[in-house]
Amino acid sequence: MRYELTVSLRYLLSKRRQTFVSLITLISTGGVAVGVMVLIVVLAVMSGFEASLKEKILGINAHLWILPQTTTGIANYREVVRQVRALPHVVSATPFTTHEVMLMAEGRVAGALVRGVDPHEAERLAEWRRYVHGEDLTRLLQPPAPSDTAPPVRGIVLGQELARTLLVFPGQELIVNAPLGLLTPAGLLPNMRKFTVTGTFATGMYEYDAKLALIALSEAQALFDMGDTVHGIEVRVDDIYRVRDVAPAIRAALGPQFWTRDWMQMNRTLFAALRQEKVIMFIILVLIILVAAFNIVSTLMMMVMERGADIAILKAMGARNASIRRIFVLEGLIIGTAGTVLGGIAGLVFTWNLQTIAGAVERLLGIQFFPPDVYFLDQLPARIEALDVGLIALTALGVSFLATLYPAWNASRLDPVVALRYE
Repeated sequence: MRYELTVSLRYLLSKRRQTFVSLITLISTGGVAVGVMVLIVVLAVMSGFEASLKEKILGINAHLWILPQTTTGIANYREVVRQVRALPHVVSATPFTTHEVMLMAEGRVAGALVRGVDPHEAERLAEWRRYVHGEDLTRLLQPPAPSDTAPPVRGIVLGQELARTLLVFPGQELIVNAPLGLLTPAGLLPNMRKFTVTGTFATGMYEYDAKLALIALSEAQALFDMGDTVHGIEVRVDDIYRVRDVAPAIRAALGPQFWTRDWMQMNRTLFAALRQEKVIMFIILVLIILVAAFNIVSTLMMMVMERGADIAILKAMGARNASIRRIFVLEGLIIGTAGTVLGGIAGLVFTWNLQTIAGAVERLLGIQFFPPDVYFLDQLPARIEALDVGLIALTALGVSFLATLYPAWNASRLDPVVALRYE
């Protein structure tokens, strides 16, 4: 193997009589490098998109929901919370309510989803702290009254885009209007109540920032005349992929009057589409490496023609056909390896600086590649996974190896007498 590698390197590095062959060699190396670089960048972006989307969805939502089989809500929710918290792998369990409402502020109206949460559940609300600019969500939902004689302030925390739509700022008041009115002896009356905007949150996910608002659980129960009931229980576990094991334990502990739904079930279609798209993009972009592989084939075929006399002399000196094949296989693998290494380095560097490059291109062209009102996220994410990089490298090397087989076989069939006849 040692002399075959030496001959392969000498063929690649030596000055050629035909410059065209050297140019095709560089093109082949560059083609493999470009294919590897593009694959790394695209798969990193898609992996980053999936990871960022998962992080934002689970940062706002629970890992698992406990819901009643009836429409009357959960009356004994405190006991249910106590039982669920006692189960293995459960980190927190908190009650919640959700309502679709209209928010009105100085003539501006916007539809929103108001979620009632317990301000005293610090372990659950700690997930929100990074979205409310480091403020204490408990204080935002239950702000202190300005004086002892003043009525308590009803706090509401809006998504940043929702606050922009209504043009409201912390300290301003708005009206929460429930679509279903209150049934009173005087008839059906509008169900409206004033709230004070105490803060905003920014999750980076446009759908949440433009539609979600938070109020205290007690205020939600009073506003919607729910009594001491809630719509469900939010559960967080120590491992997001363990929800399939925790859910049966919860159902067994609580009985048939409850059912569960986890984050995988809620977002199954979305994440399945992302994974399928990632696989399809990988298959499509491998075509770039296949184009480079055809260049490797043409390079080696021309090299066989150029080095016909050398091959004949090697055979006359006793080189076996397997050794001749090995020389050209190694030569093609060297081209593929060089392209893979260069493309891998370029792809990693490009991915690590993707935000800077994307920002510079956006400023140069005056466009926005990633508008938050179209996509789920507000920036271009990227996440390099070692498995993806390894798979790309193996694919590039495998395609390069396959591209060497025919030229190497053709070189081993060369007849020394015919090759040296006109030398």
